[in-house]
Amino acid sequence: MIIKKNNTNLFLALSFLLILPFVQKQWFNLYLFDINNFSFYSILYYLSGTICPSFICLNSLKNYTYYNFNKNKIYSKNIIKGKRLLILVAINLIFISYFIADYIYINFDLIFNLFLEEISLPKPGFIQLSTFIFLISILLIFKKSKILLKKLILVNFIFNSFYLWHLQINNINVDDQFHIYRYFGLNDLNLINIFILVVIEISFFTWSYLSYKTNLSDWIVHQPQKGDITPFLNMFIFYFFIIIYYSILT
Repeated sequence: MIIKKNNTNLFLALSFLLILPFVQKQWFNLYLFDINNFSFYSILYYLSGTICPSFICLNSLKNYTYYNFNKNKIYSKNIIKGKRLLILVAINLIFISYFIADYIYINFDLIFNLFLEEISLPKPGFIQLSTFIFLISILLIFKKSKILLKKLILVNFIFNSFYLWHLQINNINVDDQFHIYRYFGLNDLNLINIFILVVIEISFFTWSYLSYKTNLSDWIVHQPQKGDITPFLNMFIFYFFIIIYYSILT
């Protein structure tokens, strides 16, 4: 009953998000009528940009952070170990650490370009970036620091969302001065922000499975069963709706 109720609440929230962009556009039109003055609709429109990012963070923290997997040893033949496991662990750890490091740098780059234009934020060199990736990898190994890092990523996402909303409202052009410009294969910066988060979410899910309980200390990881994939499928459906929301909003 609890699971069914949670799914119902999530469905209603996602349905609301599909309606919200049309409401926001109406608020924006009302805001344009009195753009030179500080009005109720300007406040309403500014605050409406916090709804979806806050919802994403709350849902991610609740459903895509504290994973529990089936650790049934009956399926002993379906295991990953030895060099295969080493390669899988190394690739996933480096991959997620790099994207976390780059995502955090995007946050600081937006701050400096928007609010501290007189100060130039230097791009990290190979040694600095490698050190940062190594430190993040160490944090991911331990459960408490891994959860803390996930919370930091979500806070980073909220701030990035706010900065991008500020860019959009004030018609500030993004050029190669912004680090996020490197992802400018997409025209919508909000979608870029979401796609980076999704990549980190998928990598975090994979790493959570690989490092679950004593998997790495035993150096044996059982291949995922159907129940282990359920959170990933839920994540796919959730972010599919989020992408639709930002596509409509654009």
